[in-house]
Amino acid sequence: MGMIKQMTAPIRSIVRFPLFQLAIVVALILFLQAADPASAFGRIFSGLDKLVGATVELFAAVFNVRSFTKSWLTSGFWIGYVYLACLLILYLARLAIGAVVDLAGRHNAFWLRNAIARERGIAAYRAWVPFEKIRPPHIPQPQWEEAFAWPADNKPPYPPLAQRMLLGAMINVAVVVAIAVALQFLTPFPVLTWLGQLTKMVRG
Repeated sequence: MGMIKQMTAPIRSIVRFPLFQLAIVVALILFLQAADPASAFGRIFSGLDKLVGATVELFAAVFNVRSFTKSWLTSGFWIGYVYLACLLILYLARLAIGAVVDLAGRHNAFWLRNAIARERGIAAYRAWVPFEKIRPPHIPQPQWEEAFAWPADNKPPYPPLAQRMLLGAMINVAVVVAIAVALQFLTPFPVLTWLGQLTKMVRG
């Protein structure tokens, strides 16, 4: 497993490069545009085209959009939607691959259990070393790990997923509101006014 990661490291570094990702997204858009309208890819392009058009019209109802701004908005939303779709697909693929690897390790499929366990053990040890460096000498290691890393009841030492998602959403909303207020009163961009108009239009 480690050898495979070392061999694929240059490829992964290229894939993570932003300009390479932008080129892939633009190539996907051109591929979808060239597809037959009756095919699956053609229907995907038509659906995305309608979504982008509706989004641009939504922005045009809030502030003045002319030809130059409309072209930039159209291109930007096309790239943004396709990029988000690619991220979602990659996320689902990563979950699927992780589930397959977990299943292979649990049942020792293709005799991969030791390799998977060794790789994850190395990752766990590297994550554990900084935690162990701050342990006071008078606290035993099992007690230290039970208090902060691996509780005795096998429950994770962090809040549930729903609570973490709610807290993250509240923080993001607070940051967005603070930025909007700052733009409203410190710059010539009436962001709050635009948001009010957008809310009224959505409500009908």
